[in-house]
Amino acid sequence: MNDKKKKPQKLKARLPRGFVDRSAADIRAVDEMTAKIREVYERYGFDPVETPLFEYTDALGKFLPDSDRPNEGVFSLQDDDEQWMSARYDLTAPLARHVAENFNDIQLPYRTYRAGYVFRNEKPGPGRFRQFMQFDADTVGAAGVQADAEMCMMMADTMEALGIARGDYVIRVNNRKVLDGVLEAIGLGGDENAGRRLSVLRAIDKFDKFGREGVSELLGAGRKDGSGDFTKGAGLDQRQIDVVLMLFGLEELLKNDRATDEVWQALDQQGRINAAEKEHVRYEGIKGGLAIAVGQTSTGNEGLAELDAIWNSLKAAGYNDGRVRIDSSVVRGLEYYTGPVFEAELQFDVTNEKGEKVVFGSVGGGGRYDGLVSRFMGQPVPATGFSIGVSRLMTALKNLGKLGMEEVIAPVVVCVMDRDTESLGKYQQFTQALRHAGIRAEMYQGNKKNFGDQLKYADRRGSPLAIIQGGDERAQGVVQIKDLIEGKRLSGEIEDNTAWREARVAQVSVPEADLVAKVREMLAEQAEDRARTAQD
Repeated sequence: MNDKKKKPQKLKARLPRGFVDRSAADIRAVDEMTAKIREVYERYGFDPVETPLFEYTDALGKFLPDSDRPNEGVFSLQDDDEQWMSARYDLTAPLARHVAENFNDIQLPYRTYRAGYVFRNEKPGPGRFRQFMQFDADTVGAAGVQADAEMCMMMADTMEALGIARGDYVIRVNNRKVLDGVLEAIGLGGDENAGRRLSVLRAIDKFDKFGREGVSELLGAGRKDGSGDFTKGAGLDQRQIDVVLMLFGLEELLKNDRATDEVWQALDQQGRINAAEKEHVRYEGIKGGLAIAVGQTSTGNEGLAELDAIWNSLKAAGYNDGRVRIDSSVVRGLEYYTGPVFEAELQFDVTNEKGEKVVFGSVGGGGRYDGLVSRFMGQPVPATGFSIGVSRLMTALKNLGKLGMEEVIAPVVVCVMDRDTESLGKYQQFTQALRHAGIRAEMYQGNKKNFGDQLKYADRRGSPLAIIQGGDERAQGVVQIKDLIEGKRLSGEIEDNTAWREARVAQVSVPEADLVAKVREMLAEQAEDRARTAQD
């Protein structure tokens, strides 16, 4: 019998599917972007709050857009007293719990923002991850749709604060009451049809993904995808499908409408054609089409009145110039929306993974969710909010060259020439002096004693300078500062040892007391060189 112990099997390092590691550049880009978003939110009077990554599962509710039970779309576990908890799938449901639990201590209207990771237990794919960051702003306790209009204005200001020009984005607004009115008008009213209404909403929320034909199939008998998987449809007949799809055709109808053309001509004769006037005519046409679709339904007409109030608020504040527009095709898939819904959409083209030119599309959305806090309270608590998809928006900003452009200088490396206590103390002293002066610096902490290997390390780090002090320099009270950027440039021009010795301008000797001042001066010269190179 062989009693020899088996060698432990080496653990395989592997990243879970649907998750990503983030690099220093990505982290800095997100920090840069969220700082700009935060500045806008603060300017609007919103304050930060933070909720935990996990909530009790029943507190999250059954609101995921693509599943009927929470544990189908979220990551769940049981704690030590066997209560089910789930990782949050958005930042809104946890806020509702927070407000309800602290209702007596919160000043209403409660205006708050928060950024954080959310988790979806869904099949990952290209650009679709199981963990991603959102940045939300919400107003709880404000019943008037002026709060919704303000959300849309704030989103427009946020897009522009991030460097996205007018015309490259639009905030699109609709109302779930209008949609409910349309569904009621085609015979899907009443509690008995609640499931079918939700199926319709989820189907038309996929218009950007599947197009008119795919959504038509989902509204009818169902749709089979390329892999053969079949998704059961909402079971509408063709007449009902045509009415629902009309919501996506109002823009096209307006373009071919003679009455609209006559209005344009009248405005042209008055010399009044501008962005705001065009949007007004467009809005009146959209409103007219929706009025026909909702018919006499009270819910639908209430939604139209709310859209009108939002439009008037936008007009009064000057946001009716195309930045924010009423759009009958906006749905939002989550079940908890009860009134106005809105999306921030980017209008410029990008190249997808197939090399095709496509419009970038939505980078955030939100709406009114008056019932979400009320679930805990037993009394009405109005609320509205907006969520930005940080990772997706970061991709868009990189496409525009608006992000990650800030220069991050690698640290100055203080080399370790001698390892006795006195020498190590000196090197640490130099490092701290640079840090206290606001200069990124690190003392070499590796095991290699070879000076050349330390310089290779500094070069791979992209360090601008190396600080060198051996025994001879220490005895003289001086340090050597090696310009690694200039040295790299010169090394490409030097052909022999004589030229190398003559090129010592890449390394200077200064008294210890002048170290910080000289390092600052050399870093400034490098910055000027980079600026000149960028201009050339």
